[in-house]
Amino acid sequence: MSAKFVFPRALKELRVHLSQTDSASQGLRNFLVKQYPALKRDNPNTPILIREALGVRPTVFARFERGRESRIHLDSVAEKDIEGSIKKLIDGGN
Repeated sequence: MSAKFVFPRALKELRVHLSQTDSASQGLRNFLVKQYPALKRDNPNTPILIREALGVRPTVFARFERGRESRIHLDSVAEKDIEGSIKKLIDGGN
């Protein structure tokens, strides 16, 4: 992951849905285990919500100003590609 992963001010919330056991969520799970502390350190005022549910499709939602929301599905995406996918999601919402 980059040295800093600072979210834009327009981003009000990042929400992550994933399965605790499904192999399609493995890359996202690994990314969160390793990078969540840095994400929170670099973005202390942005809520990052992690929702685990059995069999749910791995998805990241970004909520922006005025209630606008975007999402990206991360089925079987490799851990090394998760950061780029999240950046695209966030940058596309600005």
